[in-house]
Amino acid sequence: MALAVRWPLMRKSARRNNKASRPPPVRMNDLLSSAEIDALRLSLEVAARSVGFSLPLAVLVAWVLTRVRFPGRSLLDAFVHLPLVLPPVAVGYLLLVVFGINGVIGSWLHDRLGIQLAFTTSAAALATAVMTFPLMVRAIRIALENVDLGLEAAARMLGAGPWDRFFSITLPLMLPGILAGAVTAFAAGLGEFGAVITFASNIPGVTRTLPLALYTAIHSPSGDAMALRLSVISLLLGLLGLLAAELLSRRVRRLLGR
Repeated sequence: MALAVRWPLMRKSARRNNKASRPPPVRMNDLLSSAEIDALRLSLEVAARSVGFSLPLAVLVAWVLTRVRFPGRSLLDAFVHLPLVLPPVAVGYLLLVVFGINGVIGSWLHDRLGIQLAFTTSAAALATAVMTFPLMVRAIRIALENVDLGLEAAARMLGAGPWDRFFSITLPLMLPGILAGAVTAFAAGLGEFGAVITFASNIPGVTRTLPLALYTAIHSPSGDAMALRLSVISLLLGLLGLLAAELLSRRVRRLLGR
């Protein structure tokens, strides 16, 4: 009887001892400084905003370049892919000329609407969107070129309208390219440097993303450890982004039976 009474008490005591002996859980604050956490958070926010802003336009531009024949199509194609060959600093400077407080559009936004775009988080997102836009357009365009036009023609013969054909046939078949382009652009946006630092500057907590924080750490006398941590984080994020793009594309293709 005594043993039966003591057994539950012994188990509770053992559980308390096990909990007391367990090491405390590792938190993000234990691994990274507040500045590094801010840079990581800001990079994820800027990359997500850039993709959300440019994805609908990328789908539209890819559709126009693939399905519409018009004079100047080659010129539009070259203009869309221009950020791939221009120095990112040049792209950032052009954005500053256009959207800066004294720029063509920036002055109107500031005077009429009270909006200052340059040197803000929105400026970092816009610069990132411009630099990653060609990546999305190219991926979506490749997917659109592989869509069987015979399926759309059959749907047209059955009475489906343009919007019905697009949402029921074309868009699902484009989905692997859309997802791959969006995830690739997101991963590339995490590492954008030249256009961001030129158009949005290097402001802690506002525009200092991972690559800008890495640049700052490299130029700091005691920033070697921080630079190493940020480099590893950037490497892991880029690798995860590329793997996610490939896995999502394969998953969607299997769901579509392709």
